[in-house]
Amino acid sequence: MQDRFSAWIPLNRSADTDNEYNLKGLRTYSRDLERTAPIATGAIETRTSYVIGEGLKLQSRINSIELGLTAEEASAWQRRTESRFEMWASNALSSVTEEFDFYESQDIAYRGRILSGDSFIVLARRQANNWPFRLAIQLIEADKVCNPDGKPNTETMHDGIEKDASGKPVRAWISSHFPNQAYYGKAPTWQSVDFVSGTGQRNLIHVKRMLRPNQTRGIPELAPIIATIKQLDRFSNAEVDAAVNSAAIAMFTMMDQEAFESLYTSSERDLYVAKANEWDKTLNSGKSVNLLPGESISVPSLGRPNPNYGPFFDAFMNLVGIGLNLPKEVLMKKFDSSYSASRAALMDAWRTFMIERSRWARRVCQVIYEEWLADAVALGIINAPGFFADPFVRYAWSGSNWSGDGPGSLDPLLEARADTERINNGTTTRAKACISFDGSDWEDVHRQLAIEESMREADGLNHHDSPQPQTDNPPTNLNQ
Repeated sequence: MQDRFSAWIPLNRSADTDNEYNLKGLRTYSRDLERTAPIATGAIETRTSYVIGEGLKLQSRINSIELGLTAEEASAWQRRTESRFEMWASNALSSVTEEFDFYESQDIAYRGRILSGDSFIVLARRQANNWPFRLAIQLIEADKVCNPDGKPNTETMHDGIEKDASGKPVRAWISSHFPNQAYYGKAPTWQSVDFVSGTGQRNLIHVKRMLRPNQTRGIPELAPIIATIKQLDRFSNAEVDAAVNSAAIAMFTMMDQEAFESLYTSSERDLYVAKANEWDKTLNSGKSVNLLPGESISVPSLGRPNPNYGPFFDAFMNLVGIGLNLPKEVLMKKFDSSYSASRAALMDAWRTFMIERSRWARRVCQVIYEEWLADAVALGIINAPGFFADPFVRYAWSGSNWSGDGPGSLDPLLEARADTERINNGTTTRAKACISFDGSDWEDVHRQLAIEESMREADGLNHHDSPQPQTDNPPTNLNQ
């Protein structure tokens, strides 16, 4: 047993020590693969589009019983708050740089967490002309949070995160420059930002996934499969190059040695040799290539396109999918199996996406919303009695759900009937069915349906019988 592991000598170290020497390289490799390797690009895009999509949206759900409100009063307050928050979230003024709105910032911050291991969101306060809100978010890339002046890590400072004696992160040190990048000869400076101010106001969100206790910085999502993806990308490029060379049709001309000597003068022979030497050994279809006298072309049997490329690529994609906790079908966007197998793959992936979405909603969206709400109450934009006086009341006013895009459907009719059955037998609600379908708010759907039905009734359109859907199993006897 010992002989089998003689060349494998791992070290037993803390999470931060394990990451300290590898993290910068992992970030670089991960971001380079995302730019240059279609497999990595697709994996990042798939996870981001399913988890974040167009951006998670607020559904205010206050505790009306705790607040002593009627259902109608609670619904009215929720609609007003959602409207005000949407005004802020859909405007570029919700960001410090005014380059993206709140929904776009979710995509960028989540993508940064996947690629770099973590990302940071600064909750700034500022006043803009003709703009009622003060909260604005600023995204910080992982590399800019680092130790001032490149100082080594200590017990209370690790990779730009300062901790107190108990190990709790208290502030981050943000560099004005990206590492190894000069700004017109200016030396970098560092600014410290407290995660929470002395008054309890949240100033900074550290977006990461912790895999071990006391882990200060996050690890890129591609870390376990970086080498696998790079090898597979090289293999794919080599196969494409080989197939192109195999398909190229070129004509080679070669002159007999004696004829070459007798037909051309010395200067003409030199020109012929010079022209032959211009060939860079690249095969271009339809090109005529001069060979030197005595040279010949030996064309190997390339056997391209390689018939084994597909199965080999699929086998490797299984490894990539396992490393990302995603089924191969979802990763490759290729559902060519049976309906049951394809749906099982989509549902398995959706479980992973929902876990990620739930974490994102709790740790990012809800935190930002609570700070926005506190600021809106302080400015008089939202009326929430007792908000600052009682933490239980504040929690009751801050209740919310965060909905996003649905998983899609392989058989919309079959799945709609399943939702109907679950609603009829009381195992789910219309609200949950709307969320799982496309992330919509049931109250919005209900109000719109009521408006449409009233208009149809007023125009006399509801007196006609609706066409009945066809059954799945028509009678086999046509005379029935």
